[in-house]
Amino acid sequence: MNTLSLAVDPAGVALVTLRRPCLPAHVPSDAFMADMQQVVERIRQDPAIVGAVITWDDGHGTPDGDIEALGQFIEAASTQGRPPVAAFLAQNQLMRSLETAGKPVAAAMHGAVSGGALELCLACHYRVIADAEESAVSLPAIQTGLLPASGGTQRLPRLIGIEAALPILLDGHAVPQTRARELGIVDAIVPRADLLAHAHAWVLAHPDASQPWDRKGWRIPGGAGALAEHAPRSFYAGMAQVRSRTHDNYPAPLALLSAVYEGTQLPLERGTAVDARYAAQLAVDPVTRNLVRTLFVNRARCERLASRPAAVPSSKVMKLGVLGAGMMGVGIACSAAQAGLAVVLLDASSGQARAGKTRAVESARRMGGEAGGEAAAAQCDARIAATARYEDLSECDFVIEAVFETRAVKSEVLGRVSEVLDGNAILASNTSTLPISGLATLSDRPARFIGMHFFSPVERMPLLEIIVGEQTSQETLARAMDLARTLRKTPIVVNDSPGFFTSRIFCSYVDEAMAMLAEGVAPALVENAARMTGMAASPLAVLDEVSLDLQLRVVNQAIEDGLDERFLRSHARPVIARMNALGRTGRKCAAGFYVYPEGGRKHLWSGLAGEYPLKADQPDVEVVKQRLLYIQALESVRCLDEGVITSPADADIGAILGLGFPSWTGGPLSLIETVGVARFIATCETLAAAHGARFSPPPSLRSRVA
Repeated sequence: MNTLSLAVDPAGVALVTLRRPCLPAHVPSDAFMADMQQVVERIRQDPAIVGAVITWDDGHGTPDGDIEALGQFIEAASTQGRPPVAAFLAQNQLMRSLETAGKPVAAAMHGAVSGGALELCLACHYRVIADAEESAVSLPAIQTGLLPASGGTQRLPRLIGIEAALPILLDGHAVPQTRARELGIVDAIVPRADLLAHAHAWVLAHPDASQPWDRKGWRIPGGAGALAEHAPRSFYAGMAQVRSRTHDNYPAPLALLSAVYEGTQLPLERGTAVDARYAAQLAVDPVTRNLVRTLFVNRARCERLASRPAAVPSSKVMKLGVLGAGMMGVGIACSAAQAGLAVVLLDASSGQARAGKTRAVESARRMGGEAGGEAAAAQCDARIAATARYEDLSECDFVIEAVFETRAVKSEVLGRVSEVLDGNAILASNTSTLPISGLATLSDRPARFIGMHFFSPVERMPLLEIIVGEQTSQETLARAMDLARTLRKTPIVVNDSPGFFTSRIFCSYVDEAMAMLAEGVAPALVENAARMTGMAASPLAVLDEVSLDLQLRVVNQAIEDGLDERFLRSHARPVIARMNALGRTGRKCAAGFYVYPEGGRKHLWSGLAGEYPLKADQPDVEVVKQRLLYIQALESVRCLDEGVITSPADADIGAILGLGFPSWTGGPLSLIETVGVARFIATCETLAAAHGARFSPPPSLRSRVA
């Protein structure tokens, strides 16, 4: 057996040890299912076995199994177009066979016990977990668009009650060991060294163990069904909350509520069959395919640096320089220090540099929380050196420029840092708009110059857009990607172009909102439609955050650089200019599209109605949603056609992780596939006739239909 081993000791207790990389994921592999079936049958049939302990080794591997296998399972189900009910029924039958074997089975748990691994433990009669900081339990299937398909929606509510179980099932977040013990998910917490001995002793002491739901007269804690006291909170209010949060874009939460509601009113065998049917329906839903493919399979490939130049040896940054102690520079310095790097943080004056370091230390303290905040702050403080002297960068083997977004300022600092750096050092710019090839000429090392576009706040945003200039070498790209892995960022690689990829997509989104505002579409309709699509931030609100004076500088720079008309944002430029003329540049001055009353909640500025009178015939919300999403999808296609981005997977990941594009779509290019290319084109043609050529489908899309 390749996925596990079985050994029976002289007392007759079988020790079943799973190999960590083979722990069952949301969908256990065929190999695991076959091996586990053999084990369960032997436990049931072998008279020499009096009981069993199930655990796993300390080998390396993802704690919830191979996500590639999950992706293959979902893609196969989508291709076949048939809900794979039999596969989910088989999982549940295996779990049921284990818990009704007539012999006690204990789970000896350690580390992160997640997904199918926890469902297997729930089918055991006793669960003991190691006393360690990393010990926790979770059922995160909801995050992949699925539900726990090996009985998790039925056993957890039966074990701890429906009201306590639903938040764990609906959120998918980890439950720490102590809380798991309080809830009754685990029965005991013991030192790691005593884990197997404790489980072994329990098996021998409980020869007649059975599950509580298999005992006569047992009832679910707190009750089940419509007459349960908690039902109005758990199901009626719960469904309203789910729909309010998801806007019906994600089918899994409602399916999970239904599976729990229906299944817990039935005997366990029939309840798990309900579970299997809902899981099978979700497996062929496009939303599940999109979530799994983009956020799990393709993201994992990015994080493994699948597109890194293979011929270049791996590298490690020994000392990182950061130019600029503003918001972005401080975030980069903080992230690097938390990743264990020595950092030199430089600004125009030593006072500004020290102030930036102080902010980085405070950020590390906040992120460390109550338990680890002080230690994180101390490490950050020790690893960051604040300075105004360029000479202090001389030992840095990698420097990231994060100064003011103008060519003049960047020209000065890049020239000065080039004078002190070793010839082998890499120089990167955090610019979000200025062409990398042009900035590279301001240094003495165009081949060792690259763009590294971080997203704010750097400490929390996972994406890193790496921009390759005309002269950027493959070694430089590889070293930048190695640094991305050290910083625990998800990198995508794009080629140099005005706005790169993410900034072009972002501008298409906010510009469409401003165009609608100028047309007389109600600003509240625009904002609410964006939220209903699942965008992480509504367009007018996010413009206030990034500031409208920055938008004006970007537009003016594009005009100054003589860029093509399509980069000049002509349909949004009048709104940008007007808001700047009014002095309403965003949150930083407490006045933008929104008003920011001191001590109160922000709200849309009532003066917008005077500046942009509402037209009498307001568009349907679905049309507004289409305009906001489809314009981003079209711009993504154009970026792909122009070679700005070469991987559709990178485009989807970049839009979701960097811009908050709705994850249910799988990204802007997956959205086209989900809608259907022909239908997407037809809608875009209608939008183009009404709102302009920017909605005209590119020839590449039309050729796909042909």
